[in-house]
Amino acid sequence: MPANSSTFLRRGIAAIAALPLLTLAACGYGSESAKDSTAKVAAGSKKIDGLSSVKIGYFGNLTHATALVGNQKGFFQKELGATKAEYATFNAGPSEIEALNSGSIDIGWIGPSPAINGYTKSDGKSLKIIGGSASGGVKLVVNPKKIKSLKDVKGKNIATPQFGNTQDVAFLNWAADQGWKVDAQSGKGDVTVVRTDNKITPDAYKAGSIDGAWVPEPTASKLVAEGGKVLLDEASLWPDKKFVITNIIVRQAFLKEHPKAVEAVLKASVETNKWINANPDEAKASANKQLGIDSGKELPAGVLDPAWKSIQFTDDPLAATLDTEAEHAVKAGLLEKPELKGIYDLSILNKVLKAEGESTVSDAGLGS
Repeated sequence: MPANSSTFLRRGIAAIAALPLLTLAACGYGSESAKDSTAKVAAGSKKIDGLSSVKIGYFGNLTHATALVGNQKGFFQKELGATKAEYATFNAGPSEIEALNSGSIDIGWIGPSPAINGYTKSDGKSLKIIGGSASGGVKLVVNPKKIKSLKDVKGKNIATPQFGNTQDVAFLNWAADQGWKVDAQSGKGDVTVVRTDNKITPDAYKAGSIDGAWVPEPTASKLVAEGGKVLLDEASLWPDKKFVITNIIVRQAFLKEHPKAVEAVLKASVETNKWINANPDEAKASANKQLGIDSGKELPAGVLDPAWKSIQFTDDPLAATLDTEAEHAVKAGLLEKPELKGIYDLSILNKVLKAEGESTVSDAGLGS
């Protein structure tokens, strides 16, 4: 891969990606911290590949519920046997990518934009996307007293979680489709984009400093609880109302050296998603319990229930939509055209799915 083809981030995004503890990219909640599994290792279990542990990262967010539930219910520990499942939660995509690159974690749940950034900035050497996890769960929520229709968004202050993150790209692309001009770097234009940490977005809304926000769950439902109105569900903009919001990534060296451990984690992920979809109420409670453990506070029912309903849990990484999201970033002026060929390696996932009698999934021509 030519070096210049991977240097796709503008200077502003490159600076952001370099900040290890920057607040919230994609959709994070909770602080960065190590979380050990409470699941017990079954008697007589053996270590996989001789590993003492596999380090798993995720955001404390409902769109990462596969990881939350897999941790809380012990699915990962069960498949890893005597190899301990260790966990770390993150507030931001850049910090999780940095942890992956440094070897602080081996496998992680993460949004599409950080995955694209991490892959291309390393000339395709740092990570692979090895599976899907969730679709949907992103909404444009507005102050109904100030914004009554989509055209009323023009001239208003709209929050996104972070400069260049997945929702920031989506909102800029949508604004461009309305015929509005916005400078991607400054966020100034026919609509003002206010990059705001998801944790403080509800307070900014209450204070009147923003008129609405294009945000993931549960932030969207938090805003609704404060009197906001859902003006647009991003799923309505996508074919079949599906688009990737969370993927599973792995450090390439770990994938090469420990494929059995990767297979165990992916098998646990598939089992977790199957359990979530078969037991939605119990799964919702389990995810919320783990959120409470990770962040110190569970979500109230008025936020949890509507947020959960808008997220679909799937093993399919929805690769074609990741490619489209990259095109949206190019269109918004945030990226030079990236080379994404090779970002996916779905061979182990498809092996697991076949063994489970499930349909295999596609890498949309972006596989190894």
